Amino acid sequence: MEMGLSGESTASSGAEVGRIPSLGEMGLNQFAPYIMNRVIARWNANLSEELRARDITTAKMRALAVLSVSASLTINELSVLGVTEQSTMSRTLDSLEEQGLISRTPRADDLRIRDVAITEEGRAVFNEVWPVMYDGLRQMFSDIDNEECSAFLTTLQKILRNVRKNDL
Repeated sequence: MEMGLSGESTASSGAEVGRIPSLGEMGLNQFAPYIMNRVIARWNANLSEELRARDITTAKMRALAVLSVSASLTINELSVLGVTEQSTMSRTLDSLEEQGLISRTPRADDLRIRDVAITEEGRAVFNEVWPVMYDGLRQMFSDIDNEECSAFLTTLQKILRNVRKNDL
């Protein structure tokens, strides 16, 4: 028996409406967070092999990727968009700054806030990594047509809005 997210049985088995199915009834392969975690874990594992040769971790890659399309961000914004805890992002930025890949500048109106920006050297490193990321993306969507991909991205954006706890 398959259970919908509303708890209603999708088969006419007489299951009570509103009952929450067990994970066993639902099945791991029907539990979206499980599948999303597996996809991202595999993506990160594949990518980390390529990044290691450039002394770039997944956290560094995420920070550089976000900064490559942003003028500058605070550590809080970067933590959210880079999907990394703030303490990890802080250590990551320390390392990126030591490598000369980012710069941190205090804001004139509030010296407690530092704007983080990618340097030209950081952009060059990211531009080396981007083709690897793009090839991984193409592999991920190799048997998926443009319409399916567009619908999938639209659905992911809706899911993100549903679970978002901040403004980013």
